[in-house]
Amino acid sequence: MEIEVLLKRMEALEQRIGKLENQNTLLKSGYKRLKKENTSLKDRLSFYENPKNSRNSSIPPSKDENRPKRNQSLRRPSGKKPGGQPGHKGKTLEMVENPDEVVDLRPDYCNGCGKSLKSVAPSDVKARQTVDLPVPKPIFTEYRTYAKTCTCGCKSRASFPESVGSPVSYGPRTESLIGYFHARQHIPFARMKEMFNDVFGLKISEGGIHYLLKRFSRKTKPAYQEIKKRIATSPIIGADETGVRVNGDKDWFWTWQNPKLTYIVHSDNRGSATIEREFPDGFPGSILIRDGWRAQAATVAAHHQLCLAHVQRRLNYLNEKYSSASLGKDFSELFKSSLKLEKQDRNKEKYRTDRVGVVQKMEQLLEHPPEKKQKELYSFYKRMGRERQNLFTFLFIGDVPPDNNGSERAVRHIKVKQKISGQFKLGVTAQNFAQIRSVIDTTIKNGQNVLAALSLIAKLEAKLDKPFQNVPLFPVQKQIDVPIESVPISGH
Repeated sequence: MEIEVLLKRMEALEQRIGKLENQNTLLKSGYKRLKKENTSLKDRLSFYENPKNSRNSSIPPSKDENRPKRNQSLRRPSGKKPGGQPGHKGKTLEMVENPDEVVDLRPDYCNGCGKSLKSVAPSDVKARQTVDLPVPKPIFTEYRTYAKTCTCGCKSRASFPESVGSPVSYGPRTESLIGYFHARQHIPFARMKEMFNDVFGLKISEGGIHYLLKRFSRKTKPAYQEIKKRIATSPIIGADETGVRVNGDKDWFWTWQNPKLTYIVHSDNRGSATIEREFPDGFPGSILIRDGWRAQAATVAAHHQLCLAHVQRRLNYLNEKYSSASLGKDFSELFKSSLKLEKQDRNKEKYRTDRVGVVQKMEQLLEHPPEKKQKELYSFYKRMGRERQNLFTFLFIGDVPPDNNGSERAVRHIKVKQKISGQFKLGVTAQNFAQIRSVIDTTIKNGQNVLAALSLIAKLEAKLDKPFQNVPLFPVQKQIDVPIESVPISGH
C-alpha cells in the first residue's frame, strides 16, 4: 500500500513538474517579448524627450512641435476679400515741387536725319524724379572758451557745456541714435559698432556705445518717472510680465500700460514683491486688465477684467481633450456671443438686456460642474467660478477691452530683443533697456516721431531730475464714462 501511494504521489509530482515547465516556457517567452517591447518603448520615449527640431538638426522651424494649428486662431472670417478694400486710398511716391538738384537732358542730334539740334530751343518738357539719401558723415563742432580780465583784476573764463566734458566727446545725435538702435531696432553692440563705422564713418568702440547708452538712459529718467506717475492714476490699465535672461539667470520684465502710455520695469522675481515695489497702493481707482497669474489677480484695483483671449485659447485645448463634454463648448459660445455683443450700440435697451443675459447664462453654466475625473476641465470650471466677477467687465464699462493684447504687444519687443542678443549681461543694462523702451512705446502710441523724441531727450542735461511738463509725449488722460459700481456681482 505504501508503494502504491508513493507511485501515485510521484506521478502527481511529475504532472505538476510538467505543468510548471510549460508555465516557465511561457513566462520566458513573455519575458523576451516584454523586454523587446520595453526597449522599443524606451527608444520611442527618448525620441519625445529629445526631439529633433530647428535648433538641434536641419529640420526647418515650420516643422517644430507645439506650433499652433492653423485652425486654432481666435479670429473669425470677416467675409471680405484679402488686400485693400473698396474706397481704400493707395499710397505711392510723389514728385516734389522743388527738387534739390535738376539735371537737364536735351537731344543734340535729330533721331531721324542726324542734323544738329544745339541751336534749337527745347520744348515739351517731361520730368521724372529719383529720391536718395545723402552720404552721412560726422560733423565736428569745436567749442572754444575765452577769458576776459575785469578792471578789478579778476580773470573770468566761459564754461564748456556740461555735455562737453572731455577734449573730444560724442554729441546728442549720436547718443539718441544709439538709444534708437538699441531699444527700437534691437541691434547688438557689435553690429551697432559696425554700422557707425561703415554707414556713418564714425569710429566708436563697444565700450563707448555702452557708456553713451548708460548716459542716455539717465536722461530718460524724468520721462520714465512721469509715465509711471500717470499710469498709477490711469482709469484703465493692462498688466503683464515675461521672462528674460540676465547673465544666465531667469529674470522678468513687467509692464503696465494703457492706449497712450507704456511703463516697463526689470525685476528678478515674478511675485507680488515687484508690484508692491512699483505700485505699493495698487490701483484703487483703476480697472486692471490681466491674465490669470495670481500676483496680478491679487493686485488692488477698483475692478478687474480677465483676458478672454487667454481663456479662449485654453478652451480650444480643453474642447479637443474632452470632446464629449459640453461645458467647454458652452463657455466658448458664451464668450463668442459676448464679444459679438461688445460691438453693438451700448445706448440701446437691447444691449443692456443682452449683457445681463450673458451674465445669467454664465451663472447657469456654473451650476452644472463637469465630472471630477476630467481634471483639467474641472479646474477650469472652478477658475471660472472664482473669476465670475471679472469675466464681463468690458460689457458694463466703456473703453475696457475684453483682452490683454495691448500688454502682450508691450512685452513682445522684449522677446525679440532676447532672440537677437541672447541675453542681458547685467541687471542694470536690462533696466536701461526697459526705461528707454518705455519712452519709445509711449512716443509711438502718441503718434510722435521716435528718433525726434529721443534726440530731444539726448539734448537734456544728464543731471536733470525734474519731471517733464507740457510735453506732447504725455496727453491729458481720458476718464472712464461709466461708474464702476454698475458692474453686477451676479446676473440679477
